[in-house]
Amino acid sequence: MIKQSILAGIISAHCASLAFGQATKDEIVDLSHVPQINETPEQRDERMKWFRDAKLGMMICWGPSAVGANEIGWSRKAARPWDIGKPNNDRAPTEDPVYDHDYKKFNPIKFNAEEWAKMAKASGFQYVVFLTKHHDGFSMFDSKVTDYDIMATPYGRDIMKQFADAFRKEGIRFGIYYSTRDWYHPDYLQGDNAKYDQWYRTQIEELLTNYGPVDILWFDSVGGNDWGKWRFDKLFASMYRLQPGLLVNNRSKFIGPKTPEDRKPASPEIEKMTKGDFGTPEGVIGAFTIDKDWESCLRVGRGWSYRGEEGHRKPDDVIRMMVSAVTGGGNLLLSFGPRADGSIVGFETEIAGAMGAWLKKNGEAIYGTRGGPYKNGMWGGSCHKGNKLFLQFFSQRKGPWIFDPLSSKVLSARILGGAPVTFTQTEKDLSIQLSEGQYDAPVTVIELTLDQPLKVGVSLGSVRGEDLSEHGKILSENATLKISSQSRHDKGEHERFFKGPRAKYGDAFVTEPEKNPWAKVDLGALKNVKAVLIENKPTERRSEGLILSVSTDGEKWQEVWRAEEWDLSWMIPLTTFEAGADVPGRKARYFKMETKGDTNRPLLLQRFTAYGDE
Repeated sequence: MIKQSILAGIISAHCASLAFGQATKDEIVDLSHVPQINETPEQRDERMKWFRDAKLGMMICWGPSAVGANEIGWSRKAARPWDIGKPNNDRAPTEDPVYDHDYKKFNPIKFNAEEWAKMAKASGFQYVVFLTKHHDGFSMFDSKVTDYDIMATPYGRDIMKQFADAFRKEGIRFGIYYSTRDWYHPDYLQGDNAKYDQWYRTQIEELLTNYGPVDILWFDSVGGNDWGKWRFDKLFASMYRLQPGLLVNNRSKFIGPKTPEDRKPASPEIEKMTKGDFGTPEGVIGAFTIDKDWESCLRVGRGWSYRGEEGHRKPDDVIRMMVSAVTGGGNLLLSFGPRADGSIVGFETEIAGAMGAWLKKNGEAIYGTRGGPYKNGMWGGSCHKGNKLFLQFFSQRKGPWIFDPLSSKVLSARILGGAPVTFTQTEKDLSIQLSEGQYDAPVTVIELTLDQPLKVGVSLGSVRGEDLSEHGKILSENATLKISSQSRHDKGEHERFFKGPRAKYGDAFVTEPEKNPWAKVDLGALKNVKAVLIENKPTERRSEGLILSVSTDGEKWQEVWRAEEWDLSWMIPLTTFEAGADVPGRKARYFKMETKGDTNRPLLLQRFTAYGDE
């Protein structure tokens, strides 16, 4: 229940000092101290430096939803005013009789903030973002304007305070996650939204006042798309009065459809301000972007919050995700979800330990670097710092790695912290040759020492030879796709599976969970296929155990390959046995990809490419 009388008292007490307590919609708020509007490029670079150097952040996504191992917020079965899709403002707020009462059972007696902080430190995390309120409206801190908070649980202690103190003690910068969307609060998006707008801004003031220095405010969007319902000017004026050094992401504003009464921002300055300091691609590694700040947020478990002990990522996958983000020019924010009792899940400890061990050996090629100059991809990626250029390889090849020429002279090349590596440099290219024994899993890091530093923000293209033209031309651009079932999440844009730009979140199709989900590709005619490239969505392991079969008529199938372990992509040569030898190429029109198991799982793949001759 919202403490309206207490809220009124807090607002009244702040009116004189903040000068915008009972302001009208037309009031002009002083924004001269808000950096997104007023700072110079040099000042912005200085303010963003620690974030650009940090590279790796931990998100703690936790709440009473862990009691039922439910996805936080999204598992709540009740009205979602102005959620993504069809607006439902006309529906009165409703209650989930189970989810909304799980807080009465939430008693994390095994929670130890210092244990979490020490694990984060040992794992190489440089900052943490702690969830204070998700879309479900529950506050994981001691808020004076609501009874729906951590103090109303059997635990009855301020978890937020413990986290903040423990992480700062370990020298880890502290950030706050806050969802402006609130499907629980009775005033959310009701009428002109003025009551809720003032209520949530009061919570933000509590968070920025009561927990010491805050380095990041990580918003998670506003419902609807109506600027007239929100006072972002008051929000940012208050934020930067309380925490002048704060960084903010790009989600303080809207997600969802425009409303009929949609109004534009009061000024270009306010629109610029709400774009924040960095972008936040979610559930996928951001595209190679070295001229803007960004941070990919991904989960390590089955869900963003605790969803049980199965379906989690593997340590090697997480390390590659980190390298992909850093070489692409961004940061990686990994979401961990404690159990309902506050304890750390076993696979989270395993992942964190593997990251710490890898970074202890290779951290020089991560922290403080800048992405590029070579575009990252299936091969891996590059980043640089001072006069050091780091090439980070995911895959192995017997022949040399050929790159575009560098303006700087390469003085030496070696495995990071180890043996020398053979290289040649000409005006036309840079060639790196590794012996089979020099490759390492999951990433091989090569350090090049240059005669002068590389300029930040310069892009030189990707590693040469990634077009795979040695296998022939692409045969699958006009192929068609059939799947065993179509998930509600499937966009129906199946042509993206074969050509054109990738779908927004990297996936081209999704089946419903099944014990034997499959996808069949029809090339349209019988062709001589020499190789097949299957690319996975970088953040998912749905295709683990994939089986590939081929057919000439779509009826009789022959298995030709089976995945031994999950990977970002699989290059599968196809051959025909002739005269005692395997000859490149195989006659085929149809391809079937499938997984089989005792439990249901969806099949999700990013792209299928067939190479060969007509």
